[in-house]
Amino acid sequence: MVHKNLKPAFYFLFFFLGCSAARVQTTHYTVQNAHSHNDYVNPHPFVLAFEQGFGSIEADIFLRNNELLVAHNKKEIKPENTLRKLYLDPLAAALKANPSRKLNLLIDLKDNYKEVLPVLVEQLRELEPLCSSGNKKGNLTILISGSRPSPAEYNNYPAFIFFDDDLALPHTPEEWKRVGLVSLNFTKYSKWEGKSELPAGDKAALIKVISETHSKGKPIRFWAAPDTEKAWKAQMDIHADYIGTDKIKELADFLN
Repeated sequence: MVHKNLKPAFYFLFFFLGCSAARVQTTHYTVQNAHSHNDYVNPHPFVLAFEQGFGSIEADIFLRNNELLVAHNKKEIKPENTLRKLYLDPLAAALKANPSRKLNLLIDLKDNYKEVLPVLVEQLRELEPLCSSGNKKGNLTILISGSRPSPAEYNNYPAFIFFDDDLALPHTPEEWKRVGLVSLNFTKYSKWEGKSELPAGDKAALIKVISETHSKGKPIRFWAAPDTEKAWKAQMDIHADYIGTDKIKELADFLN
């Protein structure tokens, strides 16, 4: 019960936070809520997930000889698998051909951000007209994950660069504006394998962190979650915003 003597500002803040959470909470799911995890390991990087209608695609990158190469680990690096060839060039063409399409490109930096980000920013310049920036919602939202700067450094980078967050560090209100997504390790909250029912205690813990994230006005996804139909449904039930998968066609069929 709210005390009758509290000032009107409190009611405004309470209403504002409630509205923010309501705006970001996902209740109707489409393939736009699908996230292609480690997209580059499937037989057709970018193309398969994009053609299935996915709203989010992930690529891991390393910096070698001033070139950005896509790979899961150092042993898998191949000089021909450049970020530009596998993602940036086909992405530019696809979004220009599909002007109503919205997409998140989550780029996981596997090398030190101080070396990688300047090179990445330059390669992304050609896509800047398509990108979300500040309060502008573009066709493409760039999200930086993995090795990334501290919140205090965000403004050292162009406004079309947003950051993935793990809730490990405090942010000022201005710094929160540069966070485009919260990504958390599912196993921190549950050891569920996605076959039986999600345990009630685990579900409550997941709902709590989702609600807290939504109250900040941010969408959320979980990595390392079970990749099963039951797990996809469970994440929808608790209102995770993006459902990650390595099974692109299967999740697309499920959401459709």
